[in-house]
Amino acid sequence: MSGITERLSAALSDRYRIERELGAGGMATVFLAEDLKHKRRVALKVLKPELAAVLGAERFVQEITTTAALQHPHILPLFDSGTADGFLYYVMPFIDGETLRDKLNRETQLGVDEAVKIAVEVADALHYAHTQGVIHRDIKPENILLTNGRPMVADFGIALAVSAAAGGRMTETGLSLGTPHYMSPEQATAEKEISARSDVYSLASVLYEMLAGEPPHSGGSAQAIIMKIIAEPAQPVTKYRKSVPPHVAAAVAKALEKVPADRFASAKEFGEALTNAHFAFAGSGAPTGSRTIGAGSVSRAAFVAVSALAIVAVALAGWSWSRPAPSAAGAVRYQVALGPGGARIAAWRNLALSPDGRSIAFSFVTDGRAEIWVKTPDRDAPVPLPGTEGGLVPTFSPDGEWIAFVAGSRLRKIRVSGADVTTIADGVATRSAAVAWMDDGTLLFTGPTFGLSAVDRGVGPIREVLARDSLAENVQWIARVPGSRVALVATCSSNCTASSLWAIDLASGKRRDLEQRALRVWATEDGLVFMYDTRADRASAAPFDPKRLEFSAPPTPVLEDVRSAGGEDVFLAIAANGTMLHEPLQTGLLTQPVWVSRSGVVTPVDSTWLFQLGAGFSLSPDGTRLAVSVRGGETNDIWVRELRGERTFTRLTFGEGAMKPEWSEDGASMYYLVGQENQPALRIRRRRVDGADSGQAVLTSTRDISAIAALRDGRRIIVRHGPPPTRDIYLARLGPDAAGDSLVPLLADGRYEEVAMSLSPDERWMSYASNESGRFEVYVVPFPDVNSARWQVSLNGGRAPRWARNGKELFFKSLEQELVAVPVTVGQNPVFGGRRVLFTLDRLRLRSDPHQILYEPDVDDDRFLFMNSVGPANDARTILVQDWLTDVRMRLAAPR
Repeated sequence: MSGITERLSAALSDRYRIERELGAGGMATVFLAEDLKHKRRVALKVLKPELAAVLGAERFVQEITTTAALQHPHILPLFDSGTADGFLYYVMPFIDGETLRDKLNRETQLGVDEAVKIAVEVADALHYAHTQGVIHRDIKPENILLTNGRPMVADFGIALAVSAAAGGRMTETGLSLGTPHYMSPEQATAEKEISARSDVYSLASVLYEMLAGEPPHSGGSAQAIIMKIIAEPAQPVTKYRKSVPPHVAAAVAKALEKVPADRFASAKEFGEALTNAHFAFAGSGAPTGSRTIGAGSVSRAAFVAVSALAIVAVALAGWSWSRPAPSAAGAVRYQVALGPGGARIAAWRNLALSPDGRSIAFSFVTDGRAEIWVKTPDRDAPVPLPGTEGGLVPTFSPDGEWIAFVAGSRLRKIRVSGADVTTIADGVATRSAAVAWMDDGTLLFTGPTFGLSAVDRGVGPIREVLARDSLAENVQWIARVPGSRVALVATCSSNCTASSLWAIDLASGKRRDLEQRALRVWATEDGLVFMYDTRADRASAAPFDPKRLEFSAPPTPVLEDVRSAGGEDVFLAIAANGTMLHEPLQTGLLTQPVWVSRSGVVTPVDSTWLFQLGAGFSLSPDGTRLAVSVRGGETNDIWVRELRGERTFTRLTFGEGAMKPEWSEDGASMYYLVGQENQPALRIRRRRVDGADSGQAVLTSTRDISAIAALRDGRRIIVRHGPPPTRDIYLARLGPDAAGDSLVPLLADGRYEEVAMSLSPDERWMSYASNESGRFEVYVVPFPDVNSARWQVSLNGGRAPRWARNGKELFFKSLEQELVAVPVTVGQNPVFGGRRVLFTLDRLRLRSDPHQILYEPDVDDDRFLFMNSVGPANDARTILVQDWLTDVRMRLAAPR
């Protein structure tokens, strides 16, 4: 905790307990705190000391109290304000949601109906505040919070309080009120009197961005943006989004008029026009009859104001609830389809961008066979490259002419044209390999024991660069640093719960530990290094000095909310020239249970049945009922759905936070977890499904319980226990008093993980997945004498084993998202037959967790139950961003 934070905590210790910093900007730092008196979480915002010194405590508190009386469903209320040990602060509710900026960063453009709905509700809030004499002055996406789809305007009137308290001394702070992209012309020219029509202009700018994907005026600098706001009319929003209805485009055009008197008289009128299909307007923002304000008409006062604003930091970043607004200049975004026929790519560790960002290579499975496919600018669709059967982890050569890939244990290469396929080396880690092609022709790759190996200039013998025992974790990803002999190597443990980023000079052999929690890494030609951390769902960038093997400046977040899968894969790729490809994080999706046949045919259980999945589901022993954990509000409850007859849907638990349901052997009772997952004091409860009892606790644990499996005798249960990276499997012997009996370890080696246990129908054998070999494989042991024998079932990686209902097969997921079936003949010992891929899972939007099983065979084992995520098509879109480095450089240059 910093000295300032300690001072603040001490000064407010009788009223608030500060938990952590949420964010910081140019004017304020935001903390998550607990209101000790009212037992609630709050957002505590503290003005920067240099700003507080100019404002003065008494005047600021006096001005901010004006906003405390605002009470509106779309206005975030002000709880408290004051001064403590020289700090000026104010307190608002903590909203565990996202800002509109977060949503726009992820989706770029919103649906027309959704965007209009948000704008109308914000307009209603503005109209109410305006009638109370309060002008917001800083409407922007960062100040609009979204919770359950409902917008709430934050920091209402704070800008006015700061401005009024500072009087004419704001320039002493080096700060300015308002954000350039959303400033009204009168704010841009620093007029003294700002009316409600200024907020209308700002809201229209926000709506414009929701519809068009960018604000009405963009530029490479604050000065350029402000000059455009003053001198240039906004282009019609329909120029960028033809689907915008005429009345919405007209309302936006009128609200963006340069002269305040030409806009709507009130925010209420603006909101009404947005919902009036007959509204029309032929002002300067309209396609025809437009008026142009020439550059020469800008007044000298306006020019002076613009010049002054260009010198100071114009972003009111201190008031943001999240990250800074993205740059308006540079980056160009496209939505693209990758796989053949628009199919999705299941694993992006098997995807690469060429150095110039114009070609894409990826591994794709068709008819159970993986091949390298390539999409180049001269082709309308991707094509497979002959001779690349079994190909994974493609990597382009520095000149973009060749693609290296792994097939089995061999490292091979092929021209992008499809000619001259050649084997380079044999001795690569299968399935979990990583490859990098250096400037001097050296190929680096993950060796068979998960260290770092190399083939110099693509020929000659394999040499070991870093032995596995010299690293704390396995080599997981490798990237070249263009223009050098330095490689960046990401290492990680199982599921990448622990990871490190190393810089290695291949010429000198020197290496340096750069960063923790870096799962993927890329380097660009202009000296930037990008790192991705799945636990934060974001990428950071930093300038890198290859001669000193260190960052020239601390890493800065540059891309938020990128989709990842199970902690081991990231849907992000960055080319050497800075072109970026990614899938946004999927949020707000609903769940639909589906049956998948052995041939891969997907059929919804009920096409009308959609819900928010909580944590876990379970099919009854007779296959007639499905128990699901359904999320409602802030908690989960267990519901039971009849799959035949009237298909009723019955609630079993009420407000317990119930998760991970598991049927008893006779189907009469349900075991489930109660509490908050990944927190102590979890309980396993048992309750009759017919509602004849209220349930009873059968085990209470102060450690994490992540999964359960009931036994037929009803007195014992298997639990998967422990936080990562030491997840283990225990046997719980349930006592007669149905509470808190001891746990007996079954498979509990602290050196690696044992997860995803599944018992055979006769309870003689237990399957599970373990990473003791360096990657997850599927094993079978006798039960309960688990140490007497063991058989490895998977080859080259496997997860999520599940026994067939008849006990004659074992199913598991390969690391390439295939469902594999293995015949089992059981006598004194089990005998496992040949492995056969049933189907791939890349056509489904499945929850991905390598430690959970998350599917169930039906009673006759001819189909499988999965939980598929469904929602708007753009939730799964792939975005290609060109000239992204322009935005990144501006973000890195911004004051922090």
